[in-house]
Amino acid sequence: MKEKGFSLIELMIVVAIVAILAAIAYPSYQNYVLRTGRADGQAKMMEIIQAQERFYSQNQTYTTNLGAGGLAYGVAANASVPSAEGRYTIQAAACANSTIARCVILTATRVGPQLQDNECGNLTIDSRGTKDKSGTGTVATCW
Repeated sequence: MKEKGFSLIELMIVVAIVAILAAIAYPSYQNYVLRTGRADGQAKMMEIIQAQERFYSQNQTYTTNLGAGGLAYGVAANASVPSAEGRYTIQAAACANSTIARCVILTATRVGPQLQDNECGNLTIDSRGTKDKSGTGTVATCW
């Protein structure tokens, strides 16, 4: 008489195949999540740098104050601004070898799960359009 159902060896083969697929898919998923988080920080930085340019056109200087009394991003005066998904906090400062009247640099500092993004690390952009990163990847990859 022939028995119906799966044998233990067949079940173990299926489990092994699923484990192999999961081992391949999970790192790809993690990289995708980090890239998505990076886009969150980049979008907020572009929004703030545009606000800086509007501020400059009205005041002939940039500002390090992204909060009340400055660009008014809904945070306390001189506080950092969180990105939309909260994966970065953004601060403004005068560019190296310059004054705030001539150049501002924004730095997006990783927080939460984005701390795992060692490829790009923290992101920067200045009012001259220069983009950079603190991680091991290239600027082209990170921006």
